[in-house]
Parts: sequence; C-alpha cells; structure tokens
Amino acid sequence: MRLKELLNPNRPIGIFDSGVGGLTVAHAISKSLPNEKIIYFGDTQHLPYGNKSPNKIIYYSEKITHFLLTKGCKAIVIACNSASSTALKQLTDQTDKKCILINVIDPLINAIIDNPSIKRIGVIGTRATISANTYEKKIKAKRQDISVSSLATPLLASLIEEDADESYQQKVVDAYLSNEKLKNIDALILGCTHYPLITQLILNYYNNKIILFNVSKYIGPLMKEKLKKENLLIENGKINKHDFYVSDYTTNFQEKTKLFFPSAIILKEENIFS
Repeated sequence: MRLKELLNPNRPIGIFDSGVGGLTVAHAISKSLPNEKIIYFGDTQHLPYGNKSPNKIIYYSEKITHFLLTKGCKAIVIACNSASSTALKQLTDQTDKKCILINVIDPLINAIIDNPSIKRIGVIGTRATISANTYEKKIKAKRQDISVSSLATPLLASLIEEDADESYQQKVVDAYLSNEKLKNIDALILGCTHYPLITQLILNYYNNKIILFNVSKYIGPLMKEKLKKENLLIENGKINKHDFYVSDYTTNFQEKTKLFFPSAIILKEENIFS
C-alpha cells in the first residue's frame, strides 16, 4: 500500500534536532516548499546529542518521532547528524508504512559521490557522529577513490547554542581546522546541522578556498522529490502556519528562530519524556 493511500497531502512535515541546528534544515525546507506546514521539535532539554550515549540518542529520537507521528506528519526529517548516524535503523522501523523518513547524511553522500573532482574530504561533527563513522563507511561503499578524514569537534555545537563571542568562536574553529587530519583536503563536510551557522568562520580559515558540503543545500529538493513521488506534495495553496515545540523553553532558542523565520514563531514547551 502506498503512503498516499494512508496519508493526506495536507498533513505537516515533522523536523527534529537537539537544538537550533535543525532550524537550518527547517528553513531550507520551507524555502523549497513554501506551502507546506512544518512541525519542529527542538530537544533543548538534552542538547547537544553529540556527547550522549547511543542508547540515549536512540531513546530521545524514538520519543520525538512518536510525538511527530501523533501530530500526523506525512514526513519526518532527522535534522541531527548524531541521531541520523545512531538511530536511523530504529526510526526506520518505527516509521515504516507510516510516513516518509529522511536523514541528513545520505543527501550529502549522494552529492559527494556525484562530484568526480573530490578526492580527499574532511568531516567535522560531534563525537557521536564521528564515532559512528557513518560518513566514511557510506562514501567508501560508493567511491573507493575518496580519502576520508574525520575529526570530532565537540565544542562547536555548544558555542553556537550559547552565542559565544565571534572572535572566540573563530579561535576555536581555527584550532580544530588546523588539525593534521584535515590538511590538504579538497572539501569539508559540515557533519552537524549547527555548523552552517558558522560557515563564514570556516571559510575565513580556508580563505574561501574550500568546497563545503552543507545539507541545507540538498534537503529541500530531496524532500520535494520524495513527496512528489508519493503524491503527497502540496503544489498550491496558502502558506501554512508552522508549529515549533521545545522540551525546555529558552529565550535564546526563541531569538534564534527569528534568524530563519522572521514572522513571529511562538515556541511551545512540550515535555514528552516524562
């Protein structure tokens, strides 16, 4: 049975992350699909996921996915690399025949393997993402000629969440990127959805002479393609009001939403873990 027979195109798209990083994904999807309603869940109570155990990441992800399914989502985006690399199998089983499920790793893998000029690529991400080694495994499965060097950059997500001073952020970014593992790379994967928020700091280090792979560039068109395939795409109609939930309300997160959604977003605190 096709999803079209189970779902209504007017149902929303669910997106979740541990914090503000997923807003980069939500923004990209809303730009590509302006008529679609988004339900976003930021697990601010447990951020960042990158320093949590695999069992905890899976537990949090399953709880949020259940919440989004109860909201009738026709598609769910795991807008977190740590969750995408750790909990994908469990969430695939949980959402089977219930909705479309998209992670933020595969769109980047597809873009990389389609680019013949890439021979040596770096990956920066949280400890959980780098420990899972998902990027290297998936790239090597399709392109043996690409050398992959991965580096855990655990401080970056927290610095972004906390709005640390930009000059201090630049020093931390420079310290990470100067690591021997990332020397002589052709391109760099931003393996955390928070990192697009510091794109300029990364480009500063490389004097703008680096190819950056950022999932925000690919996630919107991919979502459109998936919805169209299942006849679940809203082609026309009024722009729907989005719903944004967090597990722990913070004024910082409220302010961050304005960077991506200038019209007023009212955050709702929802304790789904008790």
